[in-house]
Amino acid sequence: MAVRVCSLIRKVDQVIPSGGYHIVRFPYGDAESYDAHGMHQADPTVSDWDEDDRSGLIWPTVDGWADLTANLHWESGDYSELRDRFVRDPLGAPDSTGTDHRPPSPGMQCFTKRHSIFVHPGTPVSLLVAHNDGRSRRLVHAQFKLAIHPTT
Repeated sequence: MAVRVCSLIRKVDQVIPSGGYHIVRFPYGDAESYDAHGMHQADPTVSDWDEDDRSGLIWPTVDGWADLTANLHWESGDYSELRDRFVRDPLGAPDSTGTDHRPPSPGMQCFTKRHSIFVHPGTPVSLLVAHNDGRSRRLVHAQFKLAIHPTT
């Protein structure tokens, strides 16, 4: 079987409140990068993708070994730590993996990460972020990609 790919991109800012992890939300349809296998289909109950955590879910269509990739760009801030993780079933029984905590770097805050896990249909995956600034900060760009190598 061929590798199944879903590639999401967020080109507008998402305000991330301080304290706790938050799902990165992605647009549906023409605003996404690639979704030939229907893993990020618009949820008819979501009226505004930018306000609903369900728009941050990728739904694997086959069982497989999956490569998760993320690219994150943060605005400058008074944080001493930026955090990100991948999570299986974030709105049900969250199971986090690939968690990173990092200090800010000099200049713009741009990070890329990759992690591999088993995925299954019916269990969505998502990208979550956090920071420890005393006020909300903007995530100014994000990408979230899933490449599934089907298993039998």
